[in-house]
Parts: sequence; structure tokens; C-alpha cells
Amino acid sequence: MYYDVIIIGAGPAGLSAGIYSARGGLKTAVFEKAIVGGQITVADEIENYPGFEEALSGFELTQKMHDQAERFGVEFIDEEIIAMGVDGLCKIVETDSGKYRAKSVILCTGAYPRKLNVPGEERFTGRGVSYCATCDGALYRDKIVAVVGGGDSAIEEALFLTRFAKKVYVIHRRDELRAQKIIQERAFANPKMEIIWDSVVQQIKGENRVESLELVNRKTNEVSDLEVDGVFIYVGILPNNKLFESRIELDSGGFVITDEHMHTTIPGVYAAGDIRTKVLRQVVTATSDGAIAAWSAEKWIIENHDALEVERAK
Repeated sequence: MYYDVIIIGAGPAGLSAGIYSARGGLKTAVFEKAIVGGQITVADEIENYPGFEEALSGFELTQKMHDQAERFGVEFIDEEIIAMGVDGLCKIVETDSGKYRAKSVILCTGAYPRKLNVPGEERFTGRGVSYCATCDGALYRDKIVAVVGGGDSAIEEALFLTRFAKKVYVIHRRDELRAQKIIQERAFANPKMEIIWDSVVQQIKGENRVESLELVNRKTNEVSDLEVDGVFIYVGILPNNKLFESRIELDSGGFVITDEHMHTTIPGVYAAGDIRTKVLRQVVTATSDGAIAAWSAEKWIIENHDALEVERAK
């Protein structure tokens, strides 16, 4: 099967890219091995996406994007891509069912937070367990929350959460933070913040939502319960880059390096959303990336029309 554009991943970036690509008249396929919508589907409430006065779930939001993409003619293929290659200007992706060819590919494979892998974490994800204070912080106004981690991201997000929560605990496995000194000073000076040293979360408890954390002190082995309404986990973020990590230029964290047009180091291959190097990973920035990537792919296909048609005819 031959397409103008193949999009790998059906999160907000991939869905947005599909809408713009198909609406531009390009034959477009979106490959998704799991759930259309990606990780955002587990979010109970999204209230910072423009255009919706009332909060809606991640599933509802991405389902609207999916339906819009289908209306413009995007073909959704629920197969896992196991290999990707380049033949001249032509791109080839392979699944267990066969090979697909395209003029351009947009990588929207996303990233995922490093997890604690403790009991209750998966069960309460989206119901008190979060990996994004910017996304969910406002849901915890006048409540008690915990942040797990001690690096820049953890402490910066903990400081952000003090705008809403009445109390923010920082749980850190060591006896000193890894965050920059200036960020540490702000944390120590904030009356809403309290740091619990030398401790790790060994269980997240609750009935329907998070109610408490079971902590263990690494020095004394003392076990205690900490009552909280939510927990934000910041122990790292990992890119989904295994499919192409040896082919495309990545930064030190394994994220795809692009220019402002979302172009990677391979002609006709673009990246959008959380998989690429960027300062903010939100639904709104992912959809923006997807729109730019699709627009750029369309321009590239037009500019290389004659050469692409010669290769297609081979």
C-alpha cells in the first residue's frame, strides 16, 4: 500500500497531523498499536485545552479529534510497526502484516514518564496519580499533594503546585536535593512546602482515588502513612524511540531533534509531540507540532513531486 503520509502514533500530535494532512488532500494513514488518543486518555479531566468551557476527559477530547480525522479521510491502521527504513526518497514501514510505503513519515510516538512501579500506581493513574502538574495542578486547589523526586523538574513542579494546594510534600530518596541551588532555596523558603528526606513510596492507597502513601525511610526502615489527595511523580521521562533511534539524530535524553518545521535529519521525515526535544509537553503543544509537521510534509512532497513520482513508478 502506498500513501502520501504515514503517521506513527495516534496521540494528540498524530491526530492533529492526520487532520491537517488529510484536509490538505494527502492520502494519509495513522498507525497506532494501542489506544487511539495515547496516554492522555487516562486523564479524568482536562480543563486547559482551548475551546472547551467545561472540563472533559482525555478520552472524550481525543475521540473528538479521531472522529474529525476520520471525517477528512484519515485511515487508521491498528498494527504495530516493527521496522522503518528509507529507499531513496521513499519511506518504508513494516508490520507483521506487511510493508507500507509513503512519501513522508511523521513520528508521533510520544514519551512516557518513568514510573515508580509500586502497588496502586497504575490503578490510580488519572485518579490521584499524575505525572504533570501543569496539566492537573488546578484540580488540587486547597488540597494536600505530594511530589516524588528531587531534581529540577520535581522541585519546579512542586513550587508550581503551591499556587493551588494548601500543602505540598516533596518525597526524596536522599538527604539532599539534586535541583539547582536557586530552585532549592525557593523551595526551602516556601511555607507550603515540606520535604520528607531519605524516603521512598512503597504503596499508593485509596478506595476510588488516592487517599494516602505508604512511605519507608531508607535509613531507619520505619514505615509510615502520609495522607494526601494526590501524588505527582517526577523520576524521569523516557522517549518512545526504539523504532528509529539508530537512524535519526537524538539529543542526550533520546528525544528527536527537529527544526522549527518539525523536520528531522532525514528528508521527508518529521517528528511531532512529546517525542521531540521541547520545553513544554502538553496536549496543546502536541497538536500544534502535528499541524506544523503535516504542513511541512505537504510542502516537501510538492517540492519533490517529480522525483517522488519517478520512485513510485519503479
